[in-house]
Amino acid sequence: MSPLNVYELLMSKTLQLRVNPDIAAKSELLHSYVVSEYGIPSDEINLIKIEKRSIDARQKQVKINLQVTVYLKEERPVPTYESVHYQNVSNNKEIIIVGAGPAGLFAGLQLISLGLKPIIIERGKNVKERRRDLKAINQEHIVNPDSNYCFGEGGAGTYSDGKLYTRSKKRGDVNKVLHTLVQFGASENILIDAHPHIGTNKLPKLISEIRNKIIECGGEVRFNSRMTDLLIKGNQVVGIEINKSETISSDKVILATGHSARDVFTLLHNKGIYIEAKPFAIGVRAEHSQELIDQIQYSCKTRGEYLPPAPYSIVKQVQGRGMYSFCMCPGGIIAPCATDQEEVVTNGWSPSKRDQATANSGIVVELKMEDFEPYKKFGALAGLEFQKQIEKQAWLLAGQSQRVPAQRMVDFSNHVASTTIPKTSYVPGTTSIELGEVFPRFLSDTLRQGFVEFGKSMKGYFTNEAILHAPESRTSSPVRIPRNNETLEHVTIAGLYPCGEGAGYAGGIISAAIDGEKCAQKIYQNIKNNKPTVNLYTNENV
Repeated sequence: MSPLNVYELLMSKTLQLRVNPDIAAKSELLHSYVVSEYGIPSDEINLIKIEKRSIDARQKQVKINLQVTVYLKEERPVPTYESVHYQNVSNNKEIIIVGAGPAGLFAGLQLISLGLKPIIIERGKNVKERRRDLKAINQEHIVNPDSNYCFGEGGAGTYSDGKLYTRSKKRGDVNKVLHTLVQFGASENILIDAHPHIGTNKLPKLISEIRNKIIECGGEVRFNSRMTDLLIKGNQVVGIEINKSETISSDKVILATGHSARDVFTLLHNKGIYIEAKPFAIGVRAEHSQELIDQIQYSCKTRGEYLPPAPYSIVKQVQGRGMYSFCMCPGGIIAPCATDQEEVVTNGWSPSKRDQATANSGIVVELKMEDFEPYKKFGALAGLEFQKQIEKQAWLLAGQSQRVPAQRMVDFSNHVASTTIPKTSYVPGTTSIELGEVFPRFLSDTLRQGFVEFGKSMKGYFTNEAILHAPESRTSSPVRIPRNNETLEHVTIAGLYPCGEGAGYAGGIISAAIDGEKCAQKIYQNIKNNKPTVNLYTNENV
């Protein structure tokens, strides 16, 4: 590579590098590498700033891809992120937000930036108090239906990892969401890494900072406030009822209740508000040793000190269905995520350092609408009932507790009950069950064959040292709440804004946050334009 000529030293340079992990990890080695490879005099370099970072493990020698900006002489670096100023909205128009997950919180911030006052209603507790209920699930097998891994301040993502990777680039401004998270306390690394991650141990403080800002600006956040009715006059929302005892009035309601708010889906269905069943995915959560996953992914006996615990992502077509890894947690823990006492549900999370000895991932199979045929009498709630029955069956088989049905991977594929189950990261404990008893046969058969196929792609993955925990059933909402593509209001109810994962318009923290911002922006535009909503089913103005 020819050195840069002297005239090119007059301004900063953006370089694409492919380097060994130790060079990417140590600033002094990176400095030396740039000096050597590009011929830039060492004393001309003011700063080397990493802009993007990803791991390339396709070859035996793992490399790190870096995009860096080399600032020369007296040049000042461009700020990493931009802070947003939030105004005081104490006396402004009030907008109700139901749910304080990423969709609800980011909708609240966006409303404030637009001069509107959010009133956020959350059925669960704040992040600090929520921990007691998580402890009760793990140690006493007691599930609080309003405060658990799915419900409470920050939503399901707060205590299930905080992975920020999304493929939803077309949904909205991903960088804006990441910048906001940094503003409230996330590491600037999330702006750099290809697969950013905050960590369950870091998220609670960040979430509480967002809540404090909303309150400081005149917004409201109410905990232990379950929406028990949606108030409608004609085809116009006029407010909500909480805890069957109090009403709050507003002609604009953002419904951001998450994919597990079954009571909300039932409420809408019983009130005759149009909703529809949608496909989702169900499977198991597989746990391997992190050391084995490192060996497979990095093609090495021992992971080097400058490489992070290895993730994996795998997709197969099995018996005409997609089977894939979901929410993979390197150096992570499997958690009990039931939202009712008589069900068992699994999910996974990782601390910020991803330093646990085990790796886990949901391994799930796509469902089709015809799979819900036995539950067709439930109408739009057919998929939800399908989901509930599997979770209830797991609870019964595991002794009516939060212990989880478990089986060794090879044993499962061979239809053999495991005689022993080693201790796993799932704290409430396991019960050895032939997992074919948990699932419908078509689902079990797909999973059995699929694990064999996975093993062909990832040598060593298909092993009896891997333990399957069932079920992984809350991958996405089993219900969609349709909305007008132009106004984002519900297709028949004016002023109701279905939002985020629970409405079927997001699939993770980032996409939910983007959808929350999008709904807030539309509310502002609709108020400004005083635009009537068209009922899509009668073609009449509401």
